[in-house]
Formats: sequence, C-alpha cells, structure tokens
Amino acid sequence: MTETNVQENKMGVVPVPKLLFQMSLPMILSMLVQALYNVVDSVFVAQINENALTAVSLVFPVQSLMIAIAVGTGVGVNAVLSRSLGEKDFRTADESAKNGIFLAFISCVVFAVLGVALAKPFFHMQTSDVQIREYGIQYMTIISGLCLAVYMQVMFERLLQSTGRTFYTMISQGLGAVINIIFDPILIFGLLGFPKMGVAGAAAATVLGQFCGMFLAMFFNVKFNKDIHISMRHFRPSGRIIKVIYSVGVPSIIMQAIGSVMTFGMNKILIQFTTTATAVFGVYFKLNSFIFMPVFGLNNGMVPIVAYNYGAGDKKRITQTIHLSIASAVIIMLLGLALFMIFPAQLLGMFNASKDMLAIGVPALRIICLSFLFAGFCIIVGSVFQALGNGVYSLIISVTRQLLIILPAAAILAKVGGLSAVWWSIPIAEIASVLLSAYFYKKIYREKIAPLRGR
Repeated sequence: MTETNVQENKMGVVPVPKLLFQMSLPMILSMLVQALYNVVDSVFVAQINENALTAVSLVFPVQSLMIAIAVGTGVGVNAVLSRSLGEKDFRTADESAKNGIFLAFISCVVFAVLGVALAKPFFHMQTSDVQIREYGIQYMTIISGLCLAVYMQVMFERLLQSTGRTFYTMISQGLGAVINIIFDPILIFGLLGFPKMGVAGAAAATVLGQFCGMFLAMFFNVKFNKDIHISMRHFRPSGRIIKVIYSVGVPSIIMQAIGSVMTFGMNKILIQFTTTATAVFGVYFKLNSFIFMPVFGLNNGMVPIVAYNYGAGDKKRITQTIHLSIASAVIIMLLGLALFMIFPAQLLGMFNASKDMLAIGVPALRIICLSFLFAGFCIIVGSVFQALGNGVYSLIISVTRQLLIILPAAAILAKVGGLSAVWWSIPIAEIASVLLSAYFYKKIYREKIAPLRGR
C-alpha cells in the first residue's frame, strides 16, 4: 500500500477516539495560539488608551465578516473535498481545491475594495468621537486593503485539514500568530528602530503574521499534500463545482456574517450608554476565544472525519465521532464557565481596565458566560449539519439566535432594565439555540445517518 493510500484511508480505518485526537489536537493547539494573539493584540492596544481599544472593538464586525467569507468558502471546499476522497473521486477532489483557491482570490479582491472605500463612512455612522474614528479608520483600512493573506491562508489550511494533515495547519497558524505577537509591541510603540505606528501598527502586525502563515500553508500543500494536485496552470472555473461548494459554504458564510450584524447591532445599543460598554463587549470576544477556539479546533478535526465516513457510508464511525466531539466540547465549555465566573476582574485587568470598565465588565462576563452551558453542543452539531450537506439548518439556528432573539431582546432589556440587563440577551438566545439544534439533529440523524450501514 502506498503512502498516499495510507493517508487516503486514515479517516476510515483509524479508531475514532485516536483519530479525533490526532486530527483535533494540532488544530486545538493552533487555535489556542490564535486566541493568544487575539488577546495580546488588544492588550497592547489597550496600553495606548481606552479609545484605541474601543476603536478596534468597533472594527471587529468587519473582521468577522471577512473571516466569515473566507472560512465559509473553506467549509464548502472542505466538505466537498473530504467527501470526494471518501468516494474515491480524486478528480473532483483536485477540482474542488483549485476552485476553492480561485474563489478565495475573488473574495479578497472584492472585500479589499469595499473595505477601504467604506472605512470612513462606517466609523462616522458608529461614533462622533474624533479620536475613535481616526484610530478605527486606520485599523480597518490596513486589514481590509491587505486581506489577500487571510483569505489565502484560510483556504490553504482548509485543504490541509480536508486531507487529514492538521499538523501542518498547526504550524502555519502558529507561525502567523507568533509573528503577530512579536511585532505588535514593536510596531505599536516603535521599538528596535521601527516607527511608532500606534493602532496602525497593531493592524500591520496582524497582516504581517497572516502573510507568513499564508506562504507556509502554500508550501506545505505543494510539498506534502499528495492527495490533491493544485497546479493552477490551464485552470478554468467550474460552475458545477462552485455551486456544490457554495451549497455548503453559503449557509456557513451567512451564518457567520449574521454574527457581524449582531455584533454591530449590540455595539450600537451599548454605545448609547457609554463607549466603555462597547469596549467591554469587545474584550469579551477576545477573552471567550480562549474557550471557543479549542472547540472550533475540535470542530475542524471532526468535520473531515464525518464527511469522509458519510461518503464511505460508515454509520458507526460517524456517530462515534459526533458523540465524542459533543462530550469533549461540553467539558471545555464548562471549564470556561468556571474561569469567567471566578476570575472576571483578573481577566479584565489584562486590558488595563479602568474602574468604570470593571464595574460594567465583571457582572457582564458572569452573565454572558452562562451561555457556555449550551454553546459546546450547538457548535458541534452545527458543524455536523455542514459536514453532511445540510448547512441550512445551521443557518436557521444562527438567524434565530442572533437576529430574532439577541438583538430584539437586547433592545427591549436596554429600555426596561438598563445596561446591566442587556447582557442577559445572550444566555436567553443560547437556550433557544440548543433547543433548535437538538430538533434538527434528530431530524438529520433519522434522514441521513440512520439509513447508513454500520461496519
């Protein structure tokens, strides 16, 4: 048996607990490093002043939208490519990879043009504070104009994940994060002979790290990813494959883009009380990445296993993978709940929190983290829907949670109970999310998993 065949069959023969561990651990470690650099980025920005932290927090929905398009397209490629390998359709697997790279490039061109053009009106719509506007426009212009790196890094890493080579993904993501962490203080504060760039330096460090990760992920695919061949010579886009990619990817894009809309809406509600409340909300997202990123890493390891074994028709391996992933995710989220409940002041203290920020942030973190009780189950099940080609279920859940419940509830609670009541909108929405997730999981199990044969 050749090396390629061994790799090709890995997701169909290695015992599920061992395979999930092998696939997920590198992703969890790389996601933790990603979370670390997200936090470090804001920690250094907070040293400038609270307005700088608020500005970066206001850009967060734009960054989320950019990532939504990149990751959503990658999810579609990941599912189609892994399923094709499971079905031994290697030609479609190659074409899926090439079309994915093409789509990533087109997406980055569109986003770069729109992001740079709309930076100024975006911040004028958000706040009247001149300093926050100035900081935010600088940050948004740089990360949007140079977004080629993040789109290509995400796509090439998804190709590695699709074929089970998550170790290389860990290295590329880790390098990008380390470069970002190193250059954050250097470019923000002007160390080692570099110019003092302030908030713009934080954006430049982020982009520099993304370019390093992109080049390394490209190299790993060319050198080590023998299951697919991604030469773009004589490439022509395939409408059929692009349609299949987006049949899975578009619900994921919309689902994550809805998160940007929710964050934008929450910022508008919170900033009516004080800009400090907006900064607290931004800090929450940075902090919760330490909890959610390991679950997303677990997710990324799970999806190709489920997709491959669905293509191979192996019911037992699919259900084993799903159940083990859910149990692991719930444990991670419970640990996160304990951390936020016990140490909220210490967590906020990392961001140079003022007395006002602590007064708002400590109860906010303790209220919001109640949603962690349900989030682990919802994240895993949502990715199962995508892996099995039913991403629309995830979309319905996301729309319900973030647009139909969180924002209306936050607006109502803001009027009825003030700022301290707004935070309850998030746990309330998560309860609805877990109920819908359980309902759709039963439905998809009955329709797609139960009819498969076991082995």
